[in-house]
Amino acid sequence: MTDVTKDKLIADTRLVIADAEELLKATAGQAGEKIAELRAKTADRIAGLKIKLTEAETAVVEKAKQSCRAADDYVQDHPWRAVGVAAGVGLLVGLLIGRR
Repeated sequence: MTDVTKDKLIADTRLVIADAEELLKATAGQAGEKIAELRAKTADRIAGLKIKLTEAETAVVEKAKQSCRAADDYVQDHPWRAVGVAAGVGLLVGLLIGRR
């Protein structure tokens, strides 16, 4: 799964959690054993989901840090190659912009 997809999933999950919490607050005045049981079950699931969301965010951040470290290590080990690649990318971007 790509980082963009993970980030989108995390953002969407946060929205679902916020909506579910808002729904729980809105139904707080509702009476009945069935409603109380459903509210308790939903609150437990939201708490579990928040924990999993935090773990997913931690994993995404750690993966990003590893990628940055790997890129930094590569540049440190091969500085002239990195300069060449950067110059090549700059040349291509310049050519593409020049065509417009």
